[in-house]
Amino acid sequence: MISELGGKLETYYYDSNCDAYLICELPDAASVAAIALTIKASGMGSITATALIEPEEIDKAAKLAVQYRHPGN
Repeated sequence: MISELGGKLETYYYDSNCDAYLICELPDAASVAAIALTIKASGMGSITATALIEPEEIDKAAKLAVQYRHPGN
């Protein structure tokens, strides 16, 4: 699945609960969503996807103005 979407599997690990952790690089969020939807739709497993953001993107995000009003205001 990963390579078919233009991605690359970097590494994978298993923990003592038999869960698998994959670290892969994918071209975009839609590719991540496509994999997650496919796995969930199969009913044979579950998936949690976490996007890792490069430092340059965090720097860019920190400069963006966002209007926010916390609950109760």
